[in-house]
Amino acid sequence: MAKTFADFKYLTFDVVGTLIDFEGGIKDCLAGIAEEAGLAVDGEEALKLYRAARYSPDADLFPDDLVRVYLAIAPKLGLPAEAKYGERLRDSAKSWKGFPDSAEALARLAKRYRLIAMTNARRWAFEHFSRELGNPFYAAFTADDTGTEKPDPAFFEKVFDFVASEGNSKDDILHVAQSQYHDIGISRKLGLTNCWIERRHAQKGYGGTIEPAEFTKPDFHFTAMAELADAVEQSKAA
Repeated sequence: MAKTFADFKYLTFDVVGTLIDFEGGIKDCLAGIAEEAGLAVDGEEALKLYRAARYSPDADLFPDDLVRVYLAIAPKLGLPAEAKYGERLRDSAKSWKGFPDSAEALARLAKRYRLIAMTNARRWAFEHFSRELGNPFYAAFTADDTGTEKPDPAFFEKVFDFVASEGNSKDDILHVAQSQYHDIGISRKLGLTNCWIERRHAQKGYGGTIEPAEFTKPDFHFTAMAELADAVEQSKAA
């Protein structure tokens, strides 16, 4: 029997791409570098190159890896291939914005659930993201905390252990994310109920996120966080 919103105690969230507009942040930073060099860059092409460079065997943790990524994609974009610009791209994460509906939706959802962040970003970056979102999280797990990145099941197991320490189980979790590759597919395999926030619903392709080998139909599907918060409130009122 399908679960309802009343069946969950926790909402776990992917952060970068679901709550924080990392694609916009990357494109804005690259556009600024290009403008100073008297150039222009195609944002979507930059994201395509980013995606290909980011998922490399020698990749570092995110967003520290943006230094390496920048140096790999700069020549293809005609941008100056200097480390200082890679460091600028990395440090731009400190000022990346949440999607317009993120903070407000999280505040509404926090009235009913314990919100847990699950991010492949390092702790230093997550602290900036959390402040941007209004510090709504009950608990948070970063790549520094887990020693791995999603879609590694070990990342999820850390969260399951935490929930178990509070006398609950993964059955009490609704996992919310935009990445089919990092979150929706693996959460299904691990037996979690999931909610896909399709942030790129009005755009073609997967942008800066790796394309999954296969599409996973989610348990819940919205195109914005506000839609999820609305659905939860409507179910409560019913």
